[in-house]
Amino acid sequence: MGLGSSHPKPFPGDILEFPRNKYFSHFGIYYGERDGVPYVAHLTCRDSETKLLLFGRALKSEVKLDPVEVVGQRYKVRNMLDEIHPPRDFYTVVKPAIDDMMGKDITFDILFHNSEHQATLFRYGLKKSTQIEKVYIQILPTWKELFKKRKL
Repeated sequence: MGLGSSHPKPFPGDILEFPRNKYFSHFGIYYGERDGVPYVAHLTCRDSETKLLLFGRALKSEVKLDPVEVVGQRYKVRNMLDEIHPPRDFYTVVKPAIDDMMGKDITFDILFHNSEHQATLFRYGLKKSTQIEKVYIQILPTWKELFKKRKL
C-alpha cells in the first residue's frame, strides 16, 4: 500500500493522490481506519449517466468514504500546500466537514470543482487544483496556437 508515498502510512487528514494518467490524478483525504481497513473520503460521481462529458461536469456527485484499495492500489501523500497554508485540524474541523458532506449533491466540474479542489478545501479551507493549473499552462497554450494556425 502507498507506493511512492512520502511516508508509508498516511495520517488522518493527509491528501492522497491516486495517479490516473499522464495529466490527471484523483484526490481524497485519508480518513483513518475502521476495523483495520484504511479509508479515504473523496469526491466521486454517483453514476455514469449524470456525466456531461462535453463540459467535464457531473451533476450528481458526492463525497464518499471508500477503502483506500478500492480507490486505487497506488497513491502518494500530497500535502502540497502545507508550506504556505496551515492544515486544519482533522478531528475538530476536517472530519466533521467530511461527515457533513457525505451523501449531499455536489456539482463536479473538472475545471472549478474536481476531487483535488474538494481535498484542498477539506484540508486547508480553500479550493486549489495544481493539476488543472498545469494543464492551463502546459497544454491549453498549445491548443490555442493550433487553433490559430488552423484558422489561417
